[in-house]
Amino acid sequence: MQYQKLGINGPVISTVGFGAWGISGRDWGDTDDDKSRKAIHAALDAGVTFIDTADVYGFGHSEELIREVLDQRPDKDKIIIATKAGNNFYPFRGQEHRITPANSDYSVKHLEFAAEQSIKRLNVEALDILQLHSPDLDILERDEPWLALERLKKAGKIKHAGWSVQSFMETEQAHILERHHELLDVIQVRYNLLERKAEEVLFPMAIRFGTGVIVRIPLLFGFLSGKFSSKSTFGDNDHRRFNLSPEKLADYLRSLEGYQPLFDKYTPHTMAQLSLRFCISHQACHTVIPGGKNPEQVQENVVASDLDFIPFEEFVMQD
Repeated sequence: MQYQKLGINGPVISTVGFGAWGISGRDWGDTDDDKSRKAIHAALDAGVTFIDTADVYGFGHSEELIREVLDQRPDKDKIIIATKAGNNFYPFRGQEHRITPANSDYSVKHLEFAAEQSIKRLNVEALDILQLHSPDLDILERDEPWLALERLKKAGKIKHAGWSVQSFMETEQAHILERHHELLDVIQVRYNLLERKAEEVLFPMAIRFGTGVIVRIPLLFGFLSGKFSSKSTFGDNDHRRFNLSPEKLADYLRSLEGYQPLFDKYTPHTMAQLSLRFCISHQACHTVIPGGKNPEQVQENVVASDLDFIPFEEFVMQD
């Protein structure tokens, strides 16, 4: 496992992290908490020192699972946890929802409340990183979200401020980083072999400001593991029913064909490992956060950190 600073102001973390949405018990089909705990343990045993989650994942359940695991580990103080806030799920607790409902709230009042609740669930004195959870542009143009981050930093409730950029809006929202780069230590960006819009404007800007970059959706919801086909289907409690619909799967499969020579060249490394390596090979990117529902998936993913003999240019050539 390799490590680097998360931008000029961020902590030193592993270049492969652990994304904790898939273990939340919501939006990814059925999950098993025991297997989820084992997956987190496997990641930490392999040298992962960075976990990304959000308060809304499982209505707090993801954060609670992380705390349960860390409470059992002697290395807990070495683990950096990034969480997110801005989707007010609290009115929906106790209700049955197959897919998490959206309820944006980026007011100072809610973000300060949400941060306090995450602090309690994670059993920490302060959050390592708190990210705005992919708000719309009209919300980002308001003062309140940024005022909340400033107040939370000044109060010592968060150590670093972050922003998760809305999917497919990497260019349209890039000016927000220019406006708030002095406050923002970290951004989180959707980026993978088949979705590379962030390279156009956002990544050069992040490099210029020294902003830490966390890469999410690096395996495209599991598609870049190579385990799905045009006939793959998902249950009604799995967001991939929409995000990997038959139409989208067909488009992604066509786009993937151009990378087959690369996958063949670097056999026996898996498609997932090479896809993860692509993300962290870009000079703007500091860590990648694949999910893992079981130890086997985690153990496959972490190998990508050490594939530094594959230059970024190899992936560009396949485009």
